[in-house]
Amino acid sequence: MDVLNLIGGRWAEGAGAEFADANPARPDEIVARGRFASAAQVETAVEAARTAAPEWASAPYHARAEVLAGAAAILDRNAEEWGKELTREEGKTLAEGVGEVRGAARILRYYASEADRENGEIFPSPRSGENVLVVRRPVGTAGIITPFNFPIAIPAWKIAPALIYGNTVVWKPSSLVPLLAQRLARALADAGLPAGTLNLVYGEGEVGGAIVGHPGVTAVSFTGSTAVGRAIIARCGELGKPVQTELGGKNASVVLADADLDHAAEQVCAGAFRSTGQKCTATSRLIVEETVADELLARVARLAGDITVGDPLRPDVRMGPLISEAARERVTVGVRRAVEEGATPLTDAAPYSGDLAAGWFVPPTLMELPATGVEFWRRELFGPVVGAIRASGPQEALRLADQSDHGLSAAIFTRDLGVALSALDHVRVGVLHVNSESAGTFPHVPFGGVKQSGFGPKEQGRAARDFYTHTVTVYLGAPA
Repeated sequence: MDVLNLIGGRWAEGAGAEFADANPARPDEIVARGRFASAAQVETAVEAARTAAPEWASAPYHARAEVLAGAAAILDRNAEEWGKELTREEGKTLAEGVGEVRGAARILRYYASEADRENGEIFPSPRSGENVLVVRRPVGTAGIITPFNFPIAIPAWKIAPALIYGNTVVWKPSSLVPLLAQRLARALADAGLPAGTLNLVYGEGEVGGAIVGHPGVTAVSFTGSTAVGRAIIARCGELGKPVQTELGGKNASVVLADADLDHAAEQVCAGAFRSTGQKCTATSRLIVEETVADELLARVARLAGDITVGDPLRPDVRMGPLISEAARERVTVGVRRAVEEGATPLTDAAPYSGDLAAGWFVPPTLMELPATGVEFWRRELFGPVVGAIRASGPQEALRLADQSDHGLSAAIFTRDLGVALSALDHVRVGVLHVNSESAGTFPHVPFGGVKQSGFGPKEQGRAARDFYTHTVTVYLGAPA
């Protein structure tokens, strides 16, 4: 399928280089083709968004909500078909692909419901005959840059709040997943979104840089690598531009001696291997209390070995490929380096041969690390690989969990409420799971990390309002 850019309400072929979207399970199969936007087209997209901004900002909340609700209905009607397309272009299992499309619809409906919530506050004034109102206004035109791993869910949770709060958008998705980006943009357009309110431009770093640096873009939201995110943060700082980033993670799961080991093993595997480990919240470090380490690691290794890897369109497959050949090479080299540094594989970590070698597959891998000094303990591979280490007790386990420059998500498995609450004080993360996998979030609660995992206001829930609006404090007095 040929994909097009959406600029000022018109679907247009890009004027830049050609690109192709390959199926990572069968790389010789092209899912979609297109052309990147040129610098001139990015300029036109920003100007279109700026032109559309006053009318969209002045539209009633309920009118904006109708567009989001209408788009959600379109996503729901097409969830099976578009979920299959998502699986073909990104590589997650069919159940996950369909689930993500339906999840994006839920996000759109959640933000549509903002039309029925309060939109300001009233405070008493010390002066007679006066009230103080705090109202919220849109920030203007948002530049949104999204990654490959959730090609419709992450864009939905950025674009939906931007739109409901009255902003216009210039959006650059990952060129690895252009088809689902076009599906979301078309759903919003078909639901009645005015021309220019959402602009979709494909491109690589140059297009992203043009969006971030454009004076007509008044705020930037980015999800992606820590290195790129830090560069965007610095650039927005130079420009005095609000920025919201969700970056990498090196997430730990802590299993203590009193935990339900069967449940903990299942949840660790879900957090580590679902979506082929290509989640910023995926479990990549496992910290196990020494007295139960042998039992727990044996359970995790057995479950990992039982995972069926293959074409994610097959209903029996539970783990698909990585997104690209470069990703496969990064993970393979990372595992090999860890073994060279003394890690012990507890599952078969050898690269695949035969049919799976033709796609970008890697095996679900559990390794026991010799110490926390190995590179794997610090470096995010973004794949289905877990490095385990033993802890003498709960206190050391929590200390090890916090031993990271990242602070996105963590999980702790224990029956001791006191220890679970202690994790709040000793593990610096933005998301903490108690007796559930490290991955996963709901659209009505804040999401984001601390340390090098995030910068700026959190995403999702009403937290998104803090980024996509600014407050105006109004001193409302009676006329003299």
